[in-house]
Amino acid sequence: MSGPDFSNVVRLSLREWAAIGLCALAFVLAAPRLWERNEAFQPGSDYRMPYDLNNDYWLYDRYSRVAAHTAEWLAIGDSVIWGQYVTREQTLTHELNELADGRRFANLGLEGAHPIALAGLIEHHASGIWNKSVLLQFNPLWLSSPRHDLSSDEESQFNHPRLVPQFNPWIAPYKEAISARIGVAVEQRVPFLGWTSHLQQAYFDRMDIPTWTLERPTANLLASLRAGLPPSDNVLHHQPVPWYKGGFSKQDFPWVAPAKSLQWRFFRKVVEMLQGRGNRVFVLLGPFNEHMLTVESRQRYHEVRRAVEVELKAGSVEYYAPAVLPSDQYGDASHPLAPGYAALARELLVHLPL
Repeated sequence: MSGPDFSNVVRLSLREWAAIGLCALAFVLAAPRLWERNEAFQPGSDYRMPYDLNNDYWLYDRYSRVAAHTAEWLAIGDSVIWGQYVTREQTLTHELNELADGRRFANLGLEGAHPIALAGLIEHHASGIWNKSVLLQFNPLWLSSPRHDLSSDEESQFNHPRLVPQFNPWIAPYKEAISARIGVAVEQRVPFLGWTSHLQQAYFDRMDIPTWTLERPTANLLASLRAGLPPSDNVLHHQPVPWYKGGFSKQDFPWVAPAKSLQWRFFRKVVEMLQGRGNRVFVLLGPFNEHMLTVESRQRYHEVRRAVEVELKAGSVEYYAPAVLPSDQYGDASHPLAPGYAALARELLVHLPL
């Protein structure tokens, strides 16, 4: 009896499989580095992450390394640092650069980077931030309610779920399936997966390549790759009008005490991680639009801010809590308009340890 016919099957020896495995491993290790060498990236003095690449953490990591070599101060935080109501030339870092006698501040703000996400960003995607002076912004808005604090039991949508801890601690509002959580946890720790995500974010409209090609059957994939990175964001994404003209009303935020807050717990972790890397951390507490709060909510906010200041002092963390800006210099609950950033920069420079 003749044996089975393997004419259409590729049969490899153990040695051949080992060779293929080594080649695949070499590609996984080398591809991100080779791509970085050939992808043009020259952020200018007022560079900020492009709005459409807000989830491109591989690019953020690369930018953090470039900024660490070119700036004395790295400003880290959410959209208050990024500049939600202003252009690049009106952000806090731009105003500081104009006033700081040649000392350079780099804008490492990221839209929607609440403290839990910020901890993941610093841990996994900010490899360049060592032995620097860091201006770390804390936005009290993240403690304004259990929903913002992510300490509620109710499912809710929130920014940057791929940066938060996937298993420990267990974040109740985050209802992602276990299999997806495992994938995110692996991506957080494997640069190759971060690089492939970067390609999707920057060149393929946030789609995987098979989906992109199906939707654009006549498009040239290589031409898309040759197009290069999008430029730094310089577009107004919100109308720069005072909050009371932008449809906002007085708010009765319930507030979460720092002792019970998940976001504050992770903000302290961010401070500890940065200090553990030899960075000098200076915390900017706010700014926050108290004009937008009801009387009762303002009183609760003052209690929260006092508790935060007590903890910062107890940990010997340098900080500054700026005075409340005029009402017409806020675009919403926490974002200044251009005149507010200019005033905040002048006030902040007096207290920064330059």
